[in-house]
Amino acid sequence: MEHTEVLIVGAGASGGVAAGRLAEAGFRVVCLEQGHWPDKGSYPAGRPTYELEARRRWSGSPNVRGLAEDYPVEDSCSDVAALMYAGVGGSMILYAADWPRLLPSDFRTRTLDGVGDDWPLNYAELAPFYERTDRAFGVAGLGGNPALPDGADPPLPPLPIGAGGLRVARAHDRLGWHWWPAPNAVLSAPYRGRNVCAQYGSCMQGCPEGAKASTDVTHWPEAIAAGAQLRTGARVSRILANPAGLATGAEYVDTDGRWHNIGADVVLLAANAIGTARLLLNSASPRFPDGLGNSSGLVGKRLMVHPFANVLGYFDDRVDSYVGHVGAKIVSYEFYETDTSRGFTRGAKWSLAPTGGPLTSALPTRAGTSTWGPGHHAQVRAHLGRTVSWAIFGEDLPDEDNRVEIAPGLTDSSGIPAPRIRYRVGENSRALLDFNIARATESLVEAGAYRTEYESLMRYSGWHLLGTARMGTEPATSVTDPYGRLHDVPNVCVLDGSVFPTSGAVNPTSTIVALALRATEQLIANRRDQRTAA
Repeated sequence: MEHTEVLIVGAGASGGVAAGRLAEAGFRVVCLEQGHWPDKGSYPAGRPTYELEARRRWSGSPNVRGLAEDYPVEDSCSDVAALMYAGVGGSMILYAADWPRLLPSDFRTRTLDGVGDDWPLNYAELAPFYERTDRAFGVAGLGGNPALPDGADPPLPPLPIGAGGLRVARAHDRLGWHWWPAPNAVLSAPYRGRNVCAQYGSCMQGCPEGAKASTDVTHWPEAIAAGAQLRTGARVSRILANPAGLATGAEYVDTDGRWHNIGADVVLLAANAIGTARLLLNSASPRFPDGLGNSSGLVGKRLMVHPFANVLGYFDDRVDSYVGHVGAKIVSYEFYETDTSRGFTRGAKWSLAPTGGPLTSALPTRAGTSTWGPGHHAQVRAHLGRTVSWAIFGEDLPDEDNRVEIAPGLTDSSGIPAPRIRYRVGENSRALLDFNIARATESLVEAGAYRTEYESLMRYSGWHLLGTARMGTEPATSVTDPYGRLHDVPNVCVLDGSVFPTSGAVNPTSTIVALALRATEQLIANRRDQRTAA
């Protein structure tokens, strides 16, 4: 049987970071990715149909795309649909590249607010890895944000905030509310051989310029040059383990339907919080009857997705928010920290976002306003180029009833059992969103909006998949240690958002890759003490 030192499952954000660093350090690395290399020429950004294509072939939902490399997710018992992408670069291919960090309080919610759990690390411990990954991905932003501790500035200057961003920023100045130019993993200047943002405004259907950071352009070329092997169309069905409780490798199937076993000293899981939980549960054996690494019973539980609301403002003047990057123009942390007088704990991050091009203006708005009939042209004229929106990301407190499990009778195209998610927005999150919707409406009215609309919970917003294999120090109450190693299987490490004990209220990719780099450095530093099955 083929054997490698390190086997990585998933070639997305965390898998790419780990592969690059391990190959640089001289490890023999094989990565198995169920998707394929993305074809930049197929991205719809330069076509006038890009907004139409975003609703099918380039949808974030695997259930909508229905590609052979996708797996279905049974989500009829979930308030939010799961979104993800299979391929080299993973879901970064379709993300908006909004690149905030967790705030210091996010690591201490139990101590500060009596909810959730404290992380087994703090902001200061992760800060050096945030800075290293900012440089690796080419983050554009402005240092000195008063909501964050001091540290190194982003490597590139911020992207333009546009007329809409300036209008809302001035409104926040009048209100005395926080705002700051948003950090984005999108190039504001040429960087390490990559092109500057071409302002297509279609980041979530792939970036043909390579200006938006994803590991297919930022990490995998160098990892492969350093010796890492990347096998696409390789779908892992289960992690193999011996009777002593150590992983021995994995079983996978290729696109021709041939099954393979590959041995490994160490296995790294980077398949997102649904895919990793699915794989651990599908890896049950006589030694691990409830799933690999699941002696705590927590594998798959505590799924968090960041309940998402949206407030739209209409302006008399053109603000042309559809021009430029899709990630945030400005952000606000004004209502991020707990204020018990509001009737809930924790808070939300706001991202000022664009509102789409002609097709989005022609279709019903996110708030459900009909645009057909006699008022159709008037609605398009009012919406196109004259709207901005506050995207509200609410903190999602961990709840064991929100979970990933194996769906009876449902499989992917290879016959491997597929997942079901159960997720309901809790009372705290609902109160939190309602409060922030009202405040965001105030913000847009102060900025001059003559009309506002809101969507109180967007169903197709489940990009931020977190928490299903939480890290901690006690095996009875966590799945992994503070570096992502399974308590039960010390040569298996989880690198993705599954390890988050709490969700914070910010887009998680920056934190996921910082944690992945931290875990990889720990593995390298302690290679001589690593237990293996060999």
